[in-house]
Amino acid sequence: MGRRFIDRNESFQCGHCGRRVPPSKRSCRNHCPHCLYSVHLDVFPGDRSANCGELMEPVRVEYHSKKGYQIVHRCLRCGHESRNVAALDDELQPDNLEMLLQLMRNG
Repeated sequence: MGRRFIDRNESFQCGHCGRRVPPSKRSCRNHCPHCLYSVHLDVFPGDRSANCGELMEPVRVEYHSKKGYQIVHRCLRCGHESRNVAALDDELQPDNLEMLLQLMRNG
């Protein structure tokens, strides 16, 4: 079965820092732009079929030649890792540049 992407661009409240995150104008956002944490909800982007639901910690930033900078998240419960494109150019809430740079230095 091939990869499927389900377009979900919804607002949410961050489970780590508690801030409200509006939908992105750029693309679907799966992480908080302030603390960069995510939640383990998906197997494939937007499918909501992961039965975990735990916070995913941002652990490093990787560069992909076609997608640009990606935040790598690791689930605090099961260790699953996933990647999401950093949203530095989002008009409403760009990703926290200082947090991204810190991940680059530590990763």
